[in-house]
Amino acid sequence: MTQTVPIPQGLPMDRDAGPFDPPSEITRLREARPVSPMVFPDGHEGWLVTGYDEARQLMADTRFSSRQDIGILHAPYETPGMPTPTEPSPPMPGMFIAMDPPDHGRLRKRLTGAFTVKRMKQLEDHIVEITERQLDAMAALVPPVDLVKEFALPVPSLVICELLGVPYEDRENFQDNSAQLMVRDQTLEEKMAAFIGMNTFLTELVTRKREAPGDDILSDLGRHEDLTIEELAGAAFLLLLAGHETTANMLSLGTFALLEHPDQLAELRADAELLPSAVEELLRYLSVADIFFRYATEDLELGGETIRAGSTVIISLLAANRDPRRFENPDSLDVHRNARGLLSFGHGIHQCLGQQLARVEMRAGFEGLLRRFPTLALAVPADEIKLKTDMNIYGVHELPVIWES
Repeated sequence: MTQTVPIPQGLPMDRDAGPFDPPSEITRLREARPVSPMVFPDGHEGWLVTGYDEARQLMADTRFSSRQDIGILHAPYETPGMPTPTEPSPPMPGMFIAMDPPDHGRLRKRLTGAFTVKRMKQLEDHIVEITERQLDAMAALVPPVDLVKEFALPVPSLVICELLGVPYEDRENFQDNSAQLMVRDQTLEEKMAAFIGMNTFLTELVTRKREAPGDDILSDLGRHEDLTIEELAGAAFLLLLAGHETTANMLSLGTFALLEHPDQLAELRADAELLPSAVEELLRYLSVADIFFRYATEDLELGGETIRAGSTVIISLLAANRDPRRFENPDSLDVHRNARGLLSFGHGIHQCLGQQLARVEMRAGFEGLLRRFPTLALAVPADEIKLKTDMNIYGVHELPVIWES
């Protein structure tokens, strides 16, 4: 495709098109050159993928490696306080998201049964109970209240703690440490302190569960004697982090998006059967886990471009999910849309293991919230909502809301 825009110097990140839309430069790149060269802040000449078909093809091709220990993965944005890497990162035991076959499959298959559609359906009633209890607690407060603190964060935290067997009273520990790890401009020392704190907590937890297993996912994992304590802790780290951060941000940012699209909110309130499609559409429209990294292990062709071995390739799922070649009127939020094929949970062997759990939580969360609070509204102007443009998972830091008693 003919290049009609300049090669980006670093990843465009300015949300200048609005709180829910890709940066305008990203959109221009996708229209002109969906596989675009990009000059990284450290001078590396890598690639940015913004097209739907190209992103899907890339994520299905394991020659685009997910490992961090076979070559340097270059950061696409400035990271103040973080040194420029001069060698690959060491492998992290149990972090199967950063593995390739066959190691990836060895760990992932141990968890597949825990997150099946059937098992999530069996858990649905209990997830609804957890959601309703949190809505009861929120309804007892005097507005304005912060929806993130009082609802969006507690619900997925409670659910993932129960599933994994993590004591909920320890939530502040893992929530604080995971939040520190998500901030882009934290220093190396701050990130290491957060990682060590979380890893120490989880290592102690999985050690106890191996010695005295209970009825939870981490205990089930611990019964596999071929998995080391380090691998168990790494897998627990990944599941705990992914299990509350993404869904919490979807619940809060999704509520913000619905409140800012009153016509869509009204249709959803009028017809509860639209909820499943609305959840899929919000997942597509918002794509809170936006940026994925890959490492080219050999010279590869993608979208008519030659990507050389050793290149860092960045994928923007938000841009891909807004590709008009795949979705009609992609920048419109449409709760009637069939968003089948969305890439918000990734694609290929690394497609999100907990996607069915996330869907159940979002259906329960949005249904309960809209039913219990029919007059829910923002407590501040929309342009005063503080966005998580500084975080690796997008969302809002706070969402002050009000309602009529």
